[in-house]
Amino acid sequence: MKIAMIGTGYVGLVSGSCFSEFGVAVTCVDRDHQKIAALLAGKMPIYEPGLESLVARNLAADKLRFTTDLRPAVADADAVFIAVGTPSRRGDGHADLQYVYAAAKEIALSLTGYTVIVTKSTVPVGTGREVGRIIAETLANRADGGKGVTFDIVSNPEFLREGSAIDDFMRPDRVVIGVSSDAAKAVMQELYRPLFLLETPMVVTSIETSELIKYAANGFLATKITFINEIADLCESLGCDVQAVAQGIGLDGRIGKKFLHAGPGYGGSCFPKDVQALIQTAADAKAPLQIMAAVDRVNQQRKASLGQRVIDAMGGGTVKGKTIAVLGVAFKPNTDDMREAPSLDLIPALQAAGATVRAFDPEAMVEAAKLLPMVEWCKDEYDAMNSADALVILTEWNRFRALNLVKVRSSLKQPLMIDLRNIYQPLAMAAAGFKYVSIGRPQVKS
Repeated sequence: MKIAMIGTGYVGLVSGSCFSEFGVAVTCVDRDHQKIAALLAGKMPIYEPGLESLVARNLAADKLRFTTDLRPAVADADAVFIAVGTPSRRGDGHADLQYVYAAAKEIALSLTGYTVIVTKSTVPVGTGREVGRIIAETLANRADGGKGVTFDIVSNPEFLREGSAIDDFMRPDRVVIGVSSDAAKAVMQELYRPLFLLETPMVVTSIETSELIKYAANGFLATKITFINEIADLCESLGCDVQAVAQGIGLDGRIGKKFLHAGPGYGGSCFPKDVQALIQTAADAKAPLQIMAAVDRVNQQRKASLGQRVIDAMGGGTVKGKTIAVLGVAFKPNTDDMREAPSLDLIPALQAAGATVRAFDPEAMVEAAKLLPMVEWCKDEYDAMNSADALVILTEWNRFRALNLVKVRSSLKQPLMIDLRNIYQPLAMAAAGFKYVSIGRPQVKS
């Protein structure tokens, strides 16, 4: 089979590369000439473990191609995937669908024969039907009137976690397909046939239901994160341990242990915009989602309060003239993604309070430097903490999980660690002579 993947952002690049690993002939299309040239040279626009070797292997096997020329890629494809960005629209939280609709028009101008058009981007309910309308209208206005062209619309949302996206694609919990014809269903089942060997559950439903499944999934996960963060705040007031609480409730099979890690709040490319888009979709349908609205509000408040949390841990007075080391600025480990990262709230708040921030992240510093001015970017974690008044762990990269505590103490002006990811254990840190402040756990005096 042959497919065209429109868009070489995170979803398009990972999905296209993984399909080529399945043996599908994939052509990834993007308007950005520089990005395509870089990909052809083996240079990745994003950091994702295993992606560079996956792309190189399938480029060499001629199963994966990159181009800026949409027309031949679409004309030769059995299925065309739309994997362009759907950012939040400024001001109201609705998903911005201009890139999806623009791609639909371009696709329509290039279609030949029967083709399945697949929305891979995260889109609100009703988008697939609108894509179909746009394509039909554009076909009717073609010089040939779209003669001989037929198509079906499919919704096939992605469930990729940054940092483990390749494994998520190759060994997914489920594949969701929204279709309205048996022909389209057959094409999609053939594309995902390699997963049948793993007995991967396949949810086949309507286009609209498929679109909602994606938003509902991300909304529920964001709710779990926000719930345990509020429980963490309660734990701090009551002297309880949020990690024990999370373990105790997570062992209940009805709840599950994932996404019950207290921290600075969720960020990234998906949860913030998808929660807001779901809220707006529900409001437009006159079926408001009050829980989602609360989740969004509480998460934003949490990230906005991070600076004061650090200041309080440093004594609650002024931090003017103080130096604070921050380890990790990406929204999560194993990615260089800075979208909605908690660091974008924490670091400016500390700077506004008069502190100097020294920071290190294994992958995200190039992108972060564009967004966080006046930060002293450091060569490694120990360079960042050199002569700092406090150390803040913000992103739980593996290399931060086993710091040399003797070296940390000697590097800092005072042994103060503020662990916003609960990597270390309070008793062990107290025994090592640290004032150790974490999330939702009792503080132990050294």
